[in-house]
Amino acid sequence: MTTRVAFLRAVNLGKRQVKNARLVELFEGLGYGRVWTHVSSGNVVFDGSGRRADLEEAIESAIEGDVGFEVTTFVRTATELRRLMHARPFEVGDGDTYFVTFLKDTPTASTARALEALSNDFDTLVVAGHDVHWLMRGKSTDTKLPKRAWEAVVGVNRSTSRNTNMLGKLVAKLSG
Repeated sequence: MTTRVAFLRAVNLGKRQVKNARLVELFEGLGYGRVWTHVSSGNVVFDGSGRRADLEEAIESAIEGDVGFEVTTFVRTATELRRLMHARPFEVGDGDTYFVTFLKDTPTASTARALEALSNDFDTLVVAGHDVHWLMRGKSTDTKLPKRAWEAVVGVNRSTSRNTNMLGKLVAKLSG
């Protein structure tokens, strides 16, 4: 069994509510062990084996079957997250915001170039495998990267982002 984290897209936003306790029950019902959640934004830690795509599909089906709406899921191992948090592709200044965006699919070289080409004077994107480091020179709400431009490259509902402050705390808990 490998420790993994499922990042659930757009959970606990608006009407898309799923209680953490219910997520734990659903994951345990799928046979995963040592299940726990981190904050209420759709981050579920669990022990499980199998291919990433198979795990994501099983989790998505279970949640949608239970709550009645789609919840695109992105699974990463604890080791991948540790490596991701150690990779600092740019200097983060005071007042900057640093996100990691998880992609559903590993981008081709041309897709990675297209993503990085979305960088501008506010947003800097660096693709690393199937994830994107995203630096914003200010608050995330002030991004100059339009959602439609992002979706034109990666597709609709094919990514989810997390602030590295939260990810750092999660990785610390995983390591503790």
